[in-house]
Amino acid sequence: MRVGMNPQKQSKKIQLDCQHRLIIIVFIPSLEGYYKDVLEVFKLCLESAIATTNSNCAITVVNNASCEAVNTYLKVKLDENSIDTVIHHKKNIGKIDALIGAARASREPIITISDVDILFKHGWQKSVEDIFENFKGVASVSPIPARMFKNYETYSTFGKVLLGKVKFSYQSIPENHDDYNKYLLSTHNDEETDENLKWPVISSNKHKAIIGSGHQILSMRRELFFTTVPREPSLILVGNRSEYYYCDDPINYSGGMRLATYYNNAYHMGNTVEEWMRNVQKDNISKIDQIKNQDHKLDLPSFHPKTPNRTLYKLKKRVLNRLFNSIYN
Repeated sequence: MRVGMNPQKQSKKIQLDCQHRLIIIVFIPSLEGYYKDVLEVFKLCLESAIATTNSNCAITVVNNASCEAVNTYLKVKLDENSIDTVIHHKKNIGKIDALIGAARASREPIITISDVDILFKHGWQKSVEDIFENFKGVASVSPIPARMFKNYETYSTFGKVLLGKVKFSYQSIPENHDDYNKYLLSTHNDEETDENLKWPVISSNKHKAIIGSGHQILSMRRELFFTTVPREPSLILVGNRSEYYYCDDPINYSGGMRLATYYNNAYHMGNTVEEWMRNVQKDNISKIDQIKNQDHKLDLPSFHPKTPNRTLYKLKKRVLNRLFNSIYN
């Protein structure tokens, strides 16, 4: 029999402590073969995330049936309050289903989903949040700009340019050259030799961003996970276009812009740690006091994802892609 009343029922409405949540998915089943060095990669990923986020961003790690060494490390990070949440899965439920489940359980308006091999760079959080604040109709932002993704699921961004809602131009950004080559090598592409190759840039209110992005790390508006992201589970372990159907297509389908930061703010590491990666983290740590003192509350424009007729959507996408590239090629 119940005695008395649960005091929780008398409490007021919960207030959100932050407006941004970073979700990192980790699957390291063993420390052998392909995964021999991945725990060190993950540690550098998480330590760099901790060093570069302020109190307005909480960190969730989704442990997708990793080995005991990962469990032990995560317990230490949680116990020392370096991270906010750990979700454990006893069986590998698949990368996308683990990420989407954690995202839908989050309450923050900006949700960043990240692979286990992302190295965060000082300033990434602010650079991403600045774009959400200063451009209307942004669905996603990546801290890794990549020239190759201008035409990848960016029809909705092209539409904003063609309607004159943002300004567009091609610009050289030599400062991105070395970092972009690191990205190209990490994805088994050839390096670029010309640092003055043009980048697809949009601008608004004196702020700049790059059109397009990959999906190794994406900051997305929370609304997408309840509208354009499929409701059914993917039931796919990894790959097989699951990222396309649950991230890339939903961003474009929403009518929101798919952007990346103007300068590079993160790196894709792969499955081994190199010395330059450790040097990035040393720089992060040297600037950690600057980050922890940045308690800026966001002033986000409203965002209402569209869900157009699929046939009309595909037709408009083909037409606008051709129109944009014929004008701005």
